[in-house]
Amino acid sequence: MSRPELGVVAETFDCVVVGGGPSGATAARHLAEQGRTVLLLDRQGRIKPCGGAIPPRLIRDFDIPDSLICARAQEARMIAPSDRKVRMPIEGGYVGMVNREAFDEWLRVRAERAGAQRRTGIFTTLERDADGSALVLYRAPGADKDAPPMAVRARMVIGADGAKSGVAAQAIKGADRQRYVFAYHEIIKAPSRGVADFEPQRCDVWYQGQLSPDFYAWIFPHGDTASIGVGSMQKGFSLRTATSALRKKTGLDACETVRTEGAPIPLKPLKRWDNGRDVIVAGDAAGVVAPASGEGIYYAMECGRLAAEAVEGALLHRDPRLLKSARSNFMKAHGKVFMVLGIMQHFWYRSDKRRERFVSLCDDPDIQELTWQAYMNKELVKAKPAAHARIFLKDMGHLLGLRPA
Repeated sequence: MSRPELGVVAETFDCVVVGGGPSGATAARHLAEQGRTVLLLDRQGRIKPCGGAIPPRLIRDFDIPDSLICARAQEARMIAPSDRKVRMPIEGGYVGMVNREAFDEWLRVRAERAGAQRRTGIFTTLERDADGSALVLYRAPGADKDAPPMAVRARMVIGADGAKSGVAAQAIKGADRQRYVFAYHEIIKAPSRGVADFEPQRCDVWYQGQLSPDFYAWIFPHGDTASIGVGSMQKGFSLRTATSALRKKTGLDACETVRTEGAPIPLKPLKRWDNGRDVIVAGDAAGVVAPASGEGIYYAMECGRLAAEAVEGALLHRDPRLLKSARSNFMKAHGKVFMVLGIMQHFWYRSDKRRERFVSLCDDPDIQELTWQAYMNKELVKAKPAAHARIFLKDMGHLLGLRPA
């Protein structure tokens, strides 16, 4: 069936995935491997500002080849408002760094090889055909503005179209109430060793109010390039000015700028991910970016996998109620981590005085060990109750001002 105000509606897919980032590409691949007909609709040329850090668990769980790892960070360095620098070495491991342009495209190619059909287009509207089927409307690149949009029919739709998702806005109740950190970064050519305050195997995180009044700034290595950027929720705060100040402060202002990018980053998972019928969201569209750290690649891919499993179950059993399993399974596995990180961000990032104490905490060996174990394996560490008790006492001392910063 076709509608005269649309282009030809000639195709029907088991699932249309809107958005080809890590979450959408992962979901498309998973469904295609189950034998489902999948359309991966992506707008090309959009790269999200991202430090590009991926933990070992992501590399293992999603079979990421070494060729995509452009750098291996072996330590993090936390910089306090006083310029005190705390090193956090990773004992016996590393954090993989990827360039999102190459990484995301590799994931899309892998989804295509699994059987997903790729198409370039800009999502416009989610509508209904006469029989109630979902119609995904989109415009092809360079299409005349007066031309009718293209449309495909979908038994299920996965909205993986990023923060401020168009799919979520049109189909998911409560999506319009999401809060965001706004992020901006500049990809620069990495300097020669010793030329600037930069190490190719170190991630720097700056907790200084002049660089970010309520989040942090960063410098992450990417092999031949580096990401240097800032995040903040504060409207009117100039992310570009802060990034320029950080580059000047570290001697990176002399490095060539390759490109710049900016985007909102959601602060917490949406309370609902599906419409109870045939639409579910994933990745940034679902709000799965870790508070405090801003880490999103692992959680986006895990969310895409769970969304695909929920869609497969709903299609197989013809029961849309199974779409809810994606969020419930994600929160069961990661909800406590998100809660703890949310509390950390709310308390420690509120002033330079608190940031100073937070960086002091990071100098503690117990905290470093448990932090890296939790980050690398994506779960809270429960095996060392004595260490947790020590951390609790130290944390309370800092909270109450009983320990020197």
